[in-house]
Amino acid sequence: MPVSSPCGSWPSPITAALVAGAGGGPQWLDVAGGEPWWAEARPAEGGRLALVRAGEEMLPAPWNARNRVHEYGGRPWLVAGRSLYFTHWDDQRVRVRDLDTGSVTALTPEPATPQGVRFGDLRPGPGGEVWAVRETSTGPRRTDIRRDLVAFAEGEIRSLSASHHFLTAPQLSPDGAHAAWLGWNHPSMPWDETELCVAQVRADGSFTPQRVLAGGAGVSVCQLEWESPGSLLALADPDGWWNLHRIGLDGASKALAPAEAELGGPLWKIGSRWFAPLGGGRYAVLDSGRLAVLDEHEGTIRPLAPELTEWAAGIAVHDGAVFGIASGPGRESAVLRVDATTGAITELAAEAAPVSHAYLRAPEERVFTGEHGERIPAYVYPPANPEYTVPEGELPPYLVHVHGGPTGRNFPVPDLDFAYFTSRGIGVVAVNYGGSVGYGRAYRERLREQWGVVDVGDCVTVAKALVAEGIADPRRLAIRGGSAGGFTSAAAMTTSSVFGAGTIKFPILDLAGWTGEGGETHDFESRYLDGLIGPLPETLARYEERSPLLHADQLTGPVLLLQGLDDQICPPEQADRFVESLGGKGIPHAYLTFDGEQHGFRKAETMITALEAELSFYGQVFGFDTPGVPRLDLRR
Repeated sequence: MPVSSPCGSWPSPITAALVAGAGGGPQWLDVAGGEPWWAEARPAEGGRLALVRAGEEMLPAPWNARNRVHEYGGRPWLVAGRSLYFTHWDDQRVRVRDLDTGSVTALTPEPATPQGVRFGDLRPGPGGEVWAVRETSTGPRRTDIRRDLVAFAEGEIRSLSASHHFLTAPQLSPDGAHAAWLGWNHPSMPWDETELCVAQVRADGSFTPQRVLAGGAGVSVCQLEWESPGSLLALADPDGWWNLHRIGLDGASKALAPAEAELGGPLWKIGSRWFAPLGGGRYAVLDSGRLAVLDEHEGTIRPLAPELTEWAAGIAVHDGAVFGIASGPGRESAVLRVDATTGAITELAAEAAPVSHAYLRAPEERVFTGEHGERIPAYVYPPANPEYTVPEGELPPYLVHVHGGPTGRNFPVPDLDFAYFTSRGIGVVAVNYGGSVGYGRAYRERLREQWGVVDVGDCVTVAKALVAEGIADPRRLAIRGGSAGGFTSAAAMTTSSVFGAGTIKFPILDLAGWTGEGGETHDFESRYLDGLIGPLPETLARYEERSPLLHADQLTGPVLLLQGLDDQICPPEQADRFVESLGGKGIPHAYLTFDGEQHGFRKAETMITALEAELSFYGQVFGFDTPGVPRLDLRR
């Protein structure tokens, strides 16, 4: 019989160490030689990315298969024959491991400056070559970057093309006659518009000048694959939804199953894959993150294994089955094989369930209504602990979780990070505010020039709705998020009186500084705010109006800031200035920094410290005990 006990103080088997231990997991899956391979993050090894083949480690320490292309990284490995090519984090060089002898050889030279030349999105080229995107630092600023497409083999590197400022690696046509890739330029982000380029491959391996077959002018292409020597398959959104198209070398395009369905996603990491051909006019696709089969003859998109509600953008097909990394209610993230005909699921690799599923309940999928009738999807995770219950007359605290991006989204899956709080009697609601992906271009563009307004407003609307329904305590509402979610959290704490506390992780706080001219972000996102806020200098007043750093004195409650000191995307300078501005103002706050952490936390010790600090923070602000957790020192 559950015991009635104050919210926030429930004992829980979900410790911060347990969450950190499960904080890695598989990524970058593909099938090579008929077997699934994937990268696997190891928080206990400082966040090292190992490579695994069917459960067997194929890239032991000290090798770390990550790269810095676009700072978010691109496809970091490729198997060709008996060779494993990979990018190594420490120096960003490409190496090859002989799968027979285990020997590792560097293919690219040591850069003149540390990590000054990096490679990503490794693809097979002709004659044993490997094709990739090369990113070269050309000066002292984070935006001093040049990119081109390259081929390398036996130590020689050849430049193939530099069609755009941003590029994906070229893919070779089945007959070896053409190469195709995606490119885009500032100020567009890849979900705004990209161009699908094709060039002939000359006898000496060089490219002819490229032609644009699709995309551009407000159309985003997020993935391409060759179908035949004369046609490609591509995910593009000319009608406002990422649908699958067949595109000929003459530029003729046809949607294979037109629908208001989002079969693609935001190209944060080059090499992501949302579809794979099954043969016979059938394709495995991800429909807003859920696996489906598109049949071009019937013009249908039918769910496959619908109990899995989130698939990573990295599916592969082999022998009539779909391989990928997925999770769902009652199932943590795992490497899976799904029969494309029957939907039968085979688990190939998964972490053992760390706790009973009584602590990991599936969220309630909700749609809230905004002030002007807009629909706001969200996932509600109420307190869940089989041994405790909320006392009569008490309402639980609630955390509004803001995803990053902001061109990103939350998924309806069990979340161990959330369960750390819900198992202690603290509810969580994850909001897919305007600007989130999965709902078509029109929903994404609700945020155009409205960042800091629409996202904050949607989070406030959801929080108020939970209060009005008698679900959440109006005096104990907090908002939390990292990166773009850190900005929204800080903006909400300086413009709204709804939240009594805010956790702000590796945030954007000074909008004008977080631009190419401001110098406080990297090249990939240095013009992102042209669309999210407005062009400069015409809309400078809007940048100033919405920058939390310039309005820190208007904070409506205490804040906790968490920051990696090696972050190149949201560097610590902004958090430093924000905290400095709070000195002596009487606003309770804490600021924890972590050496060796980049954007997002990868080390187990960092994850543990950050989670425990966050719980102690809420306990002190909202007045409940947090037994077993070090007390966070709040300054004023």
